[in-house]
Amino acid sequence: MSDTENTLILELSSGPVTIKLRPDLAPKHVERIKALAREGFYDGVVFHRVIPGFMAQGGDPTGTGMGGSKQPDLPAEFSREPHVRGVCSMARSQNPNSANSQFFICLDDARFLDNQYTVWGEVTDGMDSVDGLPKGEPPREPGKIVSAKVAADA
Repeated sequence: MSDTENTLILELSSGPVTIKLRPDLAPKHVERIKALAREGFYDGVVFHRVIPGFMAQGGDPTGTGMGGSKQPDLPAEFSREPHVRGVCSMARSQNPNSANSQFFICLDDARFLDNQYTVWGEVTDGMDSVDGLPKGEPPREPGKIVSAKVAADA
C-alpha cells in the first residue's frame, strides 16, 4: 500500500476490502469519497442492491437507492477505464451529472457501462468479501459497510 492517501479501507460485514483510489481518472469523485469516508458517512450503510454476476451497490444512507449525502451532485468524470471485475464506479440517475454518494463494485465484467459511469477506484484486496455480500434488490438481510477509512487516517 504505497499511496495511503489514495487507498480506501472498507470493513464490510463480510470482511475487509482495500480499494486503490484513482484521482487520475476522477479527481472530484475521489475527493468526495474520501471526504464522506472521513466524516463517517458510509459507516453502517448497507449494500441495497447486489446482483450476482453484475455488481454490488451501496452508499445510500436510506438504504433505498434513492438517497445521498447533503453535498451537491458531482459533474460526470467519465473515462475509457473499463468496467471489469473489481472496478468501483459511481451510481447515478438518468442525469449523467447526478452522482453523489452511491457507488457500485463490479462483481464481473460490465463493459456496457463503459463511458457512462465514473470509475473512481479498483479493489486490490478483498474481492472475496464483496462476493460474500448477501444478494438481492434489496437483500433480505443486506450486508453493510461497518467502516470506511482512508488508509492515511487508519
